[in-house]
Amino acid sequence: MALKAVLAGATGLIGSELLNTLLNEATYNQVTVIARSSTGMVHPKLKEVIVDFDELNKHAKEITGHAVFCCLGTTRKKTPDMGVYRKIDHDYPVKLAELAAKNGMDQYHLVSSMGANSQASSYYLRFKGETEEDVKKAGVKGVFIYRPGFLIGDRKERRPMEKLLKVISVIVDPLLFGSLKKYRSTQAKDVARAMFNQSIKNNEGIFVYPSDKIKELA
Repeated sequence: MALKAVLAGATGLIGSELLNTLLNEATYNQVTVIARSSTGMVHPKLKEVIVDFDELNKHAKEITGHAVFCCLGTTRKKTPDMGVYRKIDHDYPVKLAELAAKNGMDQYHLVSSMGANSQASSYYLRFKGETEEDVKKAGVKGVFIYRPGFLIGDRKERRPMEKLLKVISVIVDPLLFGSLKKYRSTQAKDVARAMFNQSIKNNEGIFVYPSDKIKELA
């Protein structure tokens, strides 16, 4: 049976990998991208809905189908205003989950972060933790949360420090065993594949996947 997906954050590192996967796999016959601007892609299965995320309610009718994939996120460098930062990392993902629940969608897949905790002193991890908690409360039958470690992939923008960390991860990752495996770096393509693979199952409930589990699911 062909399914419909809704994807937010399609131009990011994980979102772009996931978009290509959803378009190339026969399981989904329509992929609706919710975005502030066009991806620039053309595909018979792709539908783009350009939105103001502050007014998502106006586009509620587009949040329908089998699964929502939320890959929204930002950085302090891109978004120095903490109020706007919280909107992107918390408010918009939660609103998507609420609309998905209201429209009877089966699944909601959220990219979070290793260490996400609503009680964390780090604003980044605290926002991620609060988002996880509020998405769980939204009412979607199946909630899937992915907590990758340091992400590796081809970004569009230059991040010199990440290039250095990528080199370091090649050395450090093999040394992390047992309970430390979850601290290994994570390939963006593995997160995208894990999200897709879980979406084609009919699981209900709340599932949280650390980085080592994401690798297994991919």
